[in-house]
Amino acid sequence: MPESRIEEASALMNAFAARTGLTSTQPARRYLWTDAFAVCNFLGLARVTGVPDYTQHALALIGQVHHTLGRHRDDDRRSGWLSGLNEADGARHPTRGGLRIGKPLPERRPDEPVDEQLEWERDGQYFHYLTRWMHALDQTTRATRDGRFNAWARELAQTAFDAFSYPPSAREPRRMAWKMSIDLQHVLVPSMGQHDPLDGYISNLQLASTASALAETTGGPDPGEATRAYATMMQRSTWITADPLGLGGLLVDAWRVQQLVQQGAGTEAQLVRQLLESALAGLRHYARSDELTRPAAYRLAFRELGLAIGLHAVERLQRAATRDASHSASPAGERALIEALMEYLPLRDAIEAFWREPAHQRTDSWREHEDINAVMLATSLVPDGYLELLPPW
Repeated sequence: MPESRIEEASALMNAFAARTGLTSTQPARRYLWTDAFAVCNFLGLARVTGVPDYTQHALALIGQVHHTLGRHRDDDRRSGWLSGLNEADGARHPTRGGLRIGKPLPERRPDEPVDEQLEWERDGQYFHYLTRWMHALDQTTRATRDGRFNAWARELAQTAFDAFSYPPSAREPRRMAWKMSIDLQHVLVPSMGQHDPLDGYISNLQLASTASALAETTGGPDPGEATRAYATMMQRSTWITADPLGLGGLLVDAWRVQQLVQQGAGTEAQLVRQLLESALAGLRHYARSDELTRPAAYRLAFRELGLAIGLHAVERLQRAATRDASHSASPAGERALIEALMEYLPLRDAIEAFWREPAHQRTDSWREHEDINAVMLATSLVPDGYLELLPPW
């Protein structure tokens, strides 16, 4: 990996850590999605640089997230851990009540009318943010061999399944809510996220794979029942999307599943192919749009960078397919899909080059989302911490 990419990613992450109060006296400013990627970035930088301080940053960030987003807001009449546990038990099980998004405004009260625009700025809990945090915690166990983080991730997985999924009636299969209240007691946005069952399924596979490989048991729930429920919900889902962030997620998921299969996790062999087919269909549509030709002021860096990260995953899939060309884990149809997706790598390079340009980082569209933009750019520059599932043994 070019040294310039490592240096740039390090600079972005060091500035993020200082700006958000992780390594400075600035008030802590935590946001769950951004912090999940940041934990993975710090773990990855520790590996590629050999600087142990980055691992300490990852561990410190996990502690800050749990003690900030795992607790009620300062402006809330409620206080303490979201789980309702006392201080000592809450610290031992910081994810049992879920984790707040970290939005600037308080959540909408049950008696308030819905304002779709304002809802984006209101706090609560998102399922797809919780799965990103599960991944960050599990990556920490895989990097440090400390099973405590995986146990916290499995507790979070169980809490998320219990809160976000529900049977509409005795005869209907389970569905999922997109956004829940901070205490997980009422639904804020009832529609089901397009990829939420998929996120739950793959995340649970990963957590179970890690837990089964640990030398010592760390307790925590078995995600098997929830995994089977997500699999049932996935049968009725369509994953095709032209949203760059969603496309990137599908490509990352394909690489995660491929690695989990190689590490012995049990899942249906065609899942990687299905993910790649969905991603390719959406990517063809996205590539024909004019989104990447617009000025920076009309673009959202973090969404585009999500696609760039996914295209890094494609490159890894291609290397694995080439290495295992004679192995049944990489059938010919799957290799053909990977080769078709490889044709879009220039999009990744164009996205990275555009947002690495200092002038584009001075626009309002970058500055208004500076933390998430910077962290996602760092992930794309040095993606191993997020993409590579180290063997947990």
